Amino acid sequence: MHRLRTLAFLAVAACQFPAAAIAVEPALGNIVPYGIQRGVETEVQFQGARLADAKEILFYSPGITVSSLEVVNDNAVKTKLNVAADCRMGIHACRVRTASGVSNLMTFTVGPFATTPETEPNSDFEKPQAVPLGITVSGVVENEDQDFYVVELKKGQRLTAELEGLRLGRTFFDPYLAILDAKRFELARSDDAALLNQDCLCAIVAPEDGKYIVQVRECSFGGNGACIYRLHIGNYPRPTAVFPAGGKPGEALNVRWIGDPAGDAQAQVTLPTDGSQETGVYAQDAGGVSPSPNIVRVINLDNFVEAEPNDALAQASSGAAPGALNGIIDKPGDVDFFKFSAKAGQQFDIRVYARRPLRSPLDPVLTILNAQGGGIVANDDSGGPDSYVRFGAPADGEYYAHVVDQLRAGGPNYVYRIEITPVAPALTMVLPERQQYVPTTLKIPKGNRMALMVNASRANFGGAIDVAFNGLPTGIAVETFQMAADRGDIPVLFTAAADAQPAGALVDIAGKCADPNVPVVGHLAQRTGLVRGQNNIDVWGHDAERMATVLTDEIPYRIDIVQPKAPLARNGSMNLKVVATRKEGFTAAISVFFLYNPPGVGSSGSVAIAENQTEALIPVTANGGAAIGTHKIVVIGRAGLNGGAVECASQLADLAISDQFFTFAFDKAAVEQGKETEVVVKMEKKVDFEGNAKCELVGLPAGAATTPIEFNKESKELVFKVKVAADARPGRYPSLLCVASPMASGEPVVHTLGTGELRIDAPLPPKPAAPMTAAAPAPMPMPAAAPMPMAKRLTRLEQLRLEKEGKK
Repeated sequence: MHRLRTLAFLAVAACQFPAAAIAVEPALGNIVPYGIQRGVETEVQFQGARLADAKEILFYSPGITVSSLEVVNDNAVKTKLNVAADCRMGIHACRVRTASGVSNLMTFTVGPFATTPETEPNSDFEKPQAVPLGITVSGVVENEDQDFYVVELKKGQRLTAELEGLRLGRTFFDPYLAILDAKRFELARSDDAALLNQDCLCAIVAPEDGKYIVQVRECSFGGNGACIYRLHIGNYPRPTAVFPAGGKPGEALNVRWIGDPAGDAQAQVTLPTDGSQETGVYAQDAGGVSPSPNIVRVINLDNFVEAEPNDALAQASSGAAPGALNGIIDKPGDVDFFKFSAKAGQQFDIRVYARRPLRSPLDPVLTILNAQGGGIVANDDSGGPDSYVRFGAPADGEYYAHVVDQLRAGGPNYVYRIEITPVAPALTMVLPERQQYVPTTLKIPKGNRMALMVNASRANFGGAIDVAFNGLPTGIAVETFQMAADRGDIPVLFTAAADAQPAGALVDIAGKCADPNVPVVGHLAQRTGLVRGQNNIDVWGHDAERMATVLTDEIPYRIDIVQPKAPLARNGSMNLKVVATRKEGFTAAISVFFLYNPPGVGSSGSVAIAENQTEALIPVTANGGAAIGTHKIVVIGRAGLNGGAVECASQLADLAISDQFFTFAFDKAAVEQGKETEVVVKMEKKVDFEGNAKCELVGLPAGAATTPIEFNKESKELVFKVKVAADARPGRYPSLLCVASPMASGEPVVHTLGTGELRIDAPLPPKPAAPMTAAAPAPMPMPAAAPMPMAKRLTRLEQLRLEKEGKK
């Protein structure tokens, strides 16, 4: 796939297209404030570039509406956001839609408290900023900066401080958080809380009445203007684990909150029925509600909870397959055993959930044993930081699941969940990136077309896949086709009606196995990396299940493929013509390139329809293994416009790939400097073709020349007369090729076939003069002979032998 040719066209001069300026490729750089309170209306500014034609904000999750939107200038849009009282707390993602495109994805958070800004100076422990309980502080950590906040507590009162830093998705910020008493004794500290990824959580119960100080800094005393944070300070509960960590859809699950300094608590949570396999649950009591969730699994499996002691085979807790086994490695060195039954030949996927998504500190190692305690299969990290095995029961009987922390650590919040599920088909839809680290979005100009590739990742099944796009904006038609069993991707073409109104939507991409006996449906999984570490490692990001799609204002050109009539042969080439239709006044160059290449096909990615021109030829080649058949192709056009770039697609055209029409076998040829020889190529026809075909011999060395010849489908060999100059360089030249162009449907089908060899020799030194001898008597006259048959072509070896014997 060809990546976007951005830089080549940002330098193209702005065209004279007679329309209002188009703010192409909007970019979002910041959201201020970067967190808001639920249940209230808040003024929020979206800052970036090329936002002058902003129309709406696209939110990936419900509960937030825009009550007003005002463009401040090209770099800012001012909005008022209404956040519902029951809006999910935590991270939300959004994009800005403009009349001409859609911005990159950014995140902000929704919390339970009103927000107050950090007030400098607050970098001195002796002069902290006073804040009440039940507040969120928005601040920034500059280089070597420390921020101090002070609250008043009564003895026995809980103080909880949770910091959002890395999770805001702005920069690689590694925060440090501590709670100190008035004498500067550290009561709690946090750097990389397991529950919060690389963010921090501290909670205490006040040992006495008095002032307590919350300290924020970068863990190594670094920082910069991008190291922003939201600090939630209050008396709210903040458990570090929930047990059991999952249940069935719609179930009212009784859970235990673990890890809050005020003690464990019991609660009942109702799990969703929306098809999601993970959901957030929130602890709540008289002190408030936790500002971010604990994650639990939602899957239709019976729950089995460990019964201690279960740290030996004979004490194993009861489970079942399929089923969900829930436990805690509650102290260092603890191990847990569960037992379950299986029939011979049954296959199960057995996966431990701990680090992901539960954010447990456990690093699990999973072992499956037989009834005698012999290991069958084991794993540490093939499930990411967790463990996964595929288990096939060798016989009827009981089996055991054994779990331990990799470093033999443990604690009350080392929660895990083992899900034993039958091996089942699974399908995930993917949008491949066209530009590295930039998730693919869809922008279709009004009255025009755009295309993209859709990939499918199959697991535990094969077969064709039907792909559907649900929730497209009104006025967009989609042209797609079934993804064959031997394909992992297809091109899809979208066309916007000429009278369609610009709009945006987050579109569901659904794949379904075409075989009704394989009931598997898959949806989009799209990762946006928001913070990257060394070597561009994805440190923090957002996972979306829908594709950002916008129908934009019209652009000043469109492109079309001139449908080729002849096939592209294996080991052949063609020039694919692309034609542009320009709006009056639009003269800029238009880059044209294939969206993708069919298997075995290559195409040039550096072709452009020149300024003021309307067509270009894209060189296309096929190797010897190109997939024979008819393939759908589509060309993308990209042109500079008003400081950015705009794109559209051609129609879907057919590219027929055929077997090569013939094979060539080269005889070796040799010649002396200054002489002439023949290069003979044996031909074997494979496909009929029309009339005569032209063939050129290429790859000859300097000083050697020949002329093209013609042949037809009845020919058996091609003979090229090659003349070699007296000063041609002697040596072996093994790179001769034939470029042959038979005709099909009135168009040439170019083949490039090889390889042959020509050897150029220096002449032998002259023979020494022979002594004079008497003339021989004249021979007797011979009777007239019959005509001689045509002399056969001599090989180079025979020619040399005759020369040695002094014959002509």
